[in-house]
Amino acid sequence: MEIKTKVFLRKGAQHRVESGHPWVFQSELDYIDGEFQPGDIVDVYNSRQRFIGRGYINPRSQIIIRILSRQQEPIDREFFKRRIQTAWRYRQRFLSEPDYCRLVYGEADFLPALIVDKFGKYMVIQTLALGIDVHKETIISVLEELFAPEGIYERNDVPVRKLEGMDMRKGYLKGNFPTQIIVNENGIPFYADVEKGQKTGFFYDQRENRRFLEPIVKDAEVLDCFCHTGSFAIHSALYGAKSVHSIDISEEAVVLAKKNAEMNGVSERCNFEVANAFDALRSLTEEQRQYDVVILDPPAFTKSRDSIEGAARGYKEINLRGLKLTRPGGFLVTCSCSYHMDRDLFKAVVVDAARDAKRVVREVEYRTQAKDHPILPAAPETNYLKFLVLQVVE
Repeated sequence: MEIKTKVFLRKGAQHRVESGHPWVFQSELDYIDGEFQPGDIVDVYNSRQRFIGRGYINPRSQIIIRILSRQQEPIDREFFKRRIQTAWRYRQRFLSEPDYCRLVYGEADFLPALIVDKFGKYMVIQTLALGIDVHKETIISVLEELFAPEGIYERNDVPVRKLEGMDMRKGYLKGNFPTQIIVNENGIPFYADVEKGQKTGFFYDQRENRRFLEPIVKDAEVLDCFCHTGSFAIHSALYGAKSVHSIDISEEAVVLAKKNAEMNGVSERCNFEVANAFDALRSLTEEQRQYDVVILDPPAFTKSRDSIEGAARGYKEINLRGLKLTRPGGFLVTCSCSYHMDRDLFKAVVVDAARDAKRVVREVEYRTQAKDHPILPAAPETNYLKFLVLQVVE
């Protein structure tokens, strides 16, 4: 496969890409030799005219090129089949229930901007950049060949597509199945809404972290803020929690959380409340309520470097109140899925909150995302989830 368009990076700009990062930014270009259409495959060279990689180009995006391969190989159906097979083998190696997983995690599976979640016999797909959307039909045919899913649903109702010059859309790509389906996580069944739920309908990235709750929630009174559809809450109840008070601002999510509790036979110990978690934490603090375990798993507070300061204030506030609500000897489980809030900064914010809350804490565990969300050391953007467990000593 001969690629006619060559992109040359300016001197000094190639080191990050040569080290394995899959993104080329507009500011890193020197010049382009040859014509192309947005979404086309191009070859990338450094300033010494040495080949770096092959990827797709879109001049409308600040990330003008996303690298698909470090080889001069054809980007065809066989390429996508090999990549997806490799991703599947990886999941089968590390996951106890690989039929329920993030099958393709974009850049970390060397298929930039492609997300495929496997929900048993159903799949949900996102093509978040023009260069991968061009190959959507090919990717779907590969998924059909390898997995024979009964249904495939598209969740491309994501604003980031607008930055690529694409529309937002969602709907069936194969089959016509009920969009509220059952998935399994750690052997526990959950309802997931692949049509109306956040992202693709279920968050697999906390799978291993939820399992970590088992030794700390037995016989505990648990507060679960930003509970979404109740995964942490149901895990806690099944692991022996005495009671779980869960809060989320989304009425739809809470309805599904209640269904999940009922399906797992823990409704009597799970109380779900529709409320703004910030307000609820403030009220509970004023009431001087106390819990053995407080879980904070908010949505991303920042999606850019520009708003880190505001995000840090938000994280400090909820952790300050969460720590005040935790009994001595109890545990705070606090999370951040904001990539720009890096691990050291997040921990520093929580430590600062502990000082202001006049709580002495010790670190039990500091974890990251599940194995089906692999991390590329050369691309720190793939390492986004922080899961910090602290014991409140006094």
